[in-house]
Amino acid sequence: MRVQSAVTAVSWIPSEAVTGIAFKVPFRVGVAHYDEPPPARLGDLAELVAADRCRFVNRLQAWIEVDDGRITAHGQSGGGQIGATTMRVGRSAMTFAAVSLPDRQDTERRGDTEVRFVQTSGGRTGVPAPRRVSHPPYVQLSAPVAWTTLSLTLRANGSSAGHLEGASPFPRHWVYDAQGELVSKSAVISYATWSTTAFGRRTPWGEEDSPAMVSAVESALERELSRQVMAGARPRIRRLAAGATLTEQGQPGEELYVLLDGVLRVEVDQEPVAEVGPGAVLGERALLEGGRRTSTLRAVTKCAVAVAGREAIDVAALRTLAEGHRREE
Repeated sequence: MRVQSAVTAVSWIPSEAVTGIAFKVPFRVGVAHYDEPPPARLGDLAELVAADRCRFVNRLQAWIEVDDGRITAHGQSGGGQIGATTMRVGRSAMTFAAVSLPDRQDTERRGDTEVRFVQTSGGRTGVPAPRRVSHPPYVQLSAPVAWTTLSLTLRANGSSAGHLEGASPFPRHWVYDAQGELVSKSAVISYATWSTTAFGRRTPWGEEDSPAMVSAVESALERELSRQVMAGARPRIRRLAAGATLTEQGQPGEELYVLLDGVLRVEVDQEPVAEVGPGAVLGERALLEGGRRTSTLRAVTKCAVAVAGREAIDVAALRTLAEGHRREE
């Protein structure tokens, strides 16, 4: 019997993900661009990359042969795909070929019943990115390296599990299962860390990988509400340090929040009830039920939050979301 599966990471640059005035300028004047979120269900990966809908893709596929409950053979395939970078100035456009680094693959057989496959894929854009760094060579010219490291475990009982094990601190990485369904995402991104450290030995092709903090996927309704907020009048962006409070239970509130980056803990009566990651829409209950916050929202990590008023979204959709959040409590 053959057991096979796959896991895929799609990496892209969300709105407001780039920090630092100098680095933001090319995005604000239209020379560089943020990406629209990838689809919730994957289609043709080559088409996604060719259409400039993402920065790069890492797809790990693997199989095992099972005979009488024991694994007798195994193998893996797949690899990375990286797109070109187009810079626009007025009506002119220049396309820079990306520099793809060799895929790194490893296999760990665990007895006769389990095999773990690992794959790292990535590269860097061909666009020069001169910047100061705090260690030799102190000035770096080539773009930093972006990557993802995926694992896929196949078992003789037919089950499988895929995970994002490591990733560059930037951009955002979304993870899809064998059926192409979005199942998790990197929770924290840091353009500043990535731009000053992700080269040379501080990459998987040198001596280091960077562990990825992963969060669950928001609902389809939250994804649509997030799109409405970010596509409307530019929302105010609020940034929180780890440990800071976004809302306090019982306090008045008339704003809606979209978590753009980081992890927030939801506390009710000083007890933690949930942790949420990028894409979560929060604060809707106060808008709909009397203007008082029903929970405290505290930053587990550094966070970036888009702040919007009632006028920015569909109130009927907001009521549906509130019902879902009430059931989750």
